[in-house]
Amino acid sequence: MDVLLLGSGARENALAWKMSQSPLLGKLYAANGNPGIARFASCFEVQESHPQAVLQLAKRLGIQLVVVGPEAPLVAGVADVLQKEGIAVFGPTAGAARMEGSKRFAKQCMLEAGVPTAEFEVFEQVEAAVARARAWGRVVVKMDGLAQGKGVVVARNAQEAEEAVYALWALGGGKQKLLLEELLEGWEVSLMAMCDGERFALLPVAQDHKRLLDGDEGPNTGGMGAYSPLPQMSEGMVEELGRLIFPPVLEVLKKRGTPFRGVLYAGLMVTPQGPKVLEFNCRLGDPEAQVLLLQLNEDFLALAWACAQGELRQGRLKSKPGASVAVVASAEGYPTAPRKGAEIFGIAQAEALGAQVFLAGAKDDFGRLRVSGGRVLSVCAQAASLAKAQELAYAAMEKIRFEGRHFRSDIGAKAF
Repeated sequence: MDVLLLGSGARENALAWKMSQSPLLGKLYAANGNPGIARFASCFEVQESHPQAVLQLAKRLGIQLVVVGPEAPLVAGVADVLQKEGIAVFGPTAGAARMEGSKRFAKQCMLEAGVPTAEFEVFEQVEAAVARARAWGRVVVKMDGLAQGKGVVVARNAQEAEEAVYALWALGGGKQKLLLEELLEGWEVSLMAMCDGERFALLPVAQDHKRLLDGDEGPNTGGMGAYSPLPQMSEGMVEELGRLIFPPVLEVLKKRGTPFRGVLYAGLMVTPQGPKVLEFNCRLGDPEAQVLLLQLNEDFLALAWACAQGELRQGRLKSKPGASVAVVASAEGYPTAPRKGAEIFGIAQAEALGAQVFLAGAKDDFGRLRVSGGRVLSVCAQAASLAKAQELAYAAMEKIRFEGRHFRSDIGAKAF
């Protein structure tokens, strides 16, 4: 089958790499792609969050399946328009994508499904939110809608909470509702499942590293690295979490007339009182996708097609023995003001060691690879153990060179 992949990050580079291995694949196209994706796909420029533009491209290319990487096109309704024209889509409709597009909607679904989550309140007026934030002190402040990874602030005291409310209110232009949420303590887990509207199949479990600096210090980012699986979680524990979360949520969405087809991502906090869901996303995480796709011992394209057709085989998906690690290299000044334009060297040398390098904020400048965004690339490794995967990933990272390169040196250390 001919496939169109939407997106231009390291997640989509990993998807292109994985789907290129499928015997089902005819031609692979990408919109908008990047130089890493272009190694596996023919790239076209398109406004990926404009449903009609995506539809026209898919029709022109004779596409049988569209695989949507990022959340914005899904929330914009790309899947709805494609499906109406008879084109299969791996990714939920706009109604189901509200699980990420509206944190308030996701909370309502969790309550209806009986899924454990943090206590929360919703505010439409900034003064009321500030008053409640001062009273709570330690609180998580969230924008209701999409904010490109900038819509969540963890406040440790009343002053930080008040500042977070004003900052997020301004970021949303005073139009987005705010959620104040109980600040949970514990360790985070990324649990994702491929879903066909009724059934689900668990992907390998992963853990992300959100903070910029070692030891979980510094500002929040889109993610500085990930590893999979988590040795502190048994297979039985992972399967129990899957049964606790996905069947009731899928049932609620089906009853609402918005069955979920695609990847449903549950961000969890394992607390002393048990696991609680922090948020849902409507797509693969990034950088979690990179390690999951390295670990996955299945034909991803076949699974994506089964989800789109409502024919998924329920159960836990097969994983390779060992573990995978992804280390993100970011540009100088990230996440506030990344410096662009530096030339990137060493990709071939890194991959010669056995690692995979997936590009994100990088562009081809007349044959030279240059930094074009905050998170520049992910260096990923799969090996017989987590320690060996770490060793390979960091050895490969040392081959990558660009001015201002930054990466964390402790990805996966929490497992030990």
